[in-house]
Amino acid sequence: MSNIRIAPSILSADFARLGEEVRAIDAAGADYIHVDVMDGHFVPNMTIGPAVVKALRPHSTKPFDVHLMIAPVDPYLEAFAEAGADILSVHPESGPHLHRTVQTIKALGRKAGVVLNPATSLDVLDYVIEHLDLILVMSVNPGFGGQSFITSQLRKIEAIRARIDETGRDIDLEVDGGVDRDTCQLAIDAGANVLVAGTATFRGGPDKYAENIAALRGA
Repeated sequence: MSNIRIAPSILSADFARLGEEVRAIDAAGADYIHVDVMDGHFVPNMTIGPAVVKALRPHSTKPFDVHLMIAPVDPYLEAFAEAGADILSVHPESGPHLHRTVQTIKALGRKAGVVLNPATSLDVLDYVIEHLDLILVMSVNPGFGGQSFITSQLRKIEAIRARIDETGRDIDLEVDGGVDRDTCQLAIDAGANVLVAGTATFRGGPDKYAENIAALRGA
C-alpha cells in the first residue's frame, strides 16, 4: 500500500478558505493536490481558473495535479503551467489533435495526462501512451463531486494497467469519481496507484483529514 498515492480533490473543500484547506490536506499526508477545472461548457459546472491555481501555489509544495475539463483546452495550457500546475491532464474530446496537445504540455515542462470518461474507449491511448506520465480513468461522468462509482470502469482500469505494464514505463494510473473507503480497494485491485478523493477526504472537517487519507491509502 506504500505505493498508493492519494490526490484529494479540492472541489470538495471549503472554497471560502481554500488556502487553509490546501495546507491542511498537505499536512494530513496528501501526495498530490488535485485541482478540478470546469468551464460550464465541456462539463455542466464551473469552478476555477489559472488565477486561483496561482494563488494556491504558495500553500503547498506537493505536485498540483490539474484536471482540465474545458474545451477548447489548448489555449489555456500555458496559463495553467505558468500558474503552477505540475501535471496537466486533458480529455481527448477537448481538442482536435490529442497528440499535439500532449506535446504542448511536455514542451511547457509539465507532466502530461490523458483522461478517459466512462464511455471513452481506451483505444485513444494507442498513439500517445509513450508520451504520457499519467492516465486518469473517470469512474463517474465528470462535472460534479459526490457521485457514485461506476463499477464497469474497473475493466477499463485493468486493461490500461496491462497496457502500461507492456510499455515498461512509469505511468501513473489514476482513478477519480466515487472513490471512498468502500470502493478504493476495488480501484487498487484493478491496477490504480493514484486515488482522487474529494468527499471522502474532506468529510468530517480538518481534524479528520489525516485519518481519511490514511484509510484510503491503507484500503
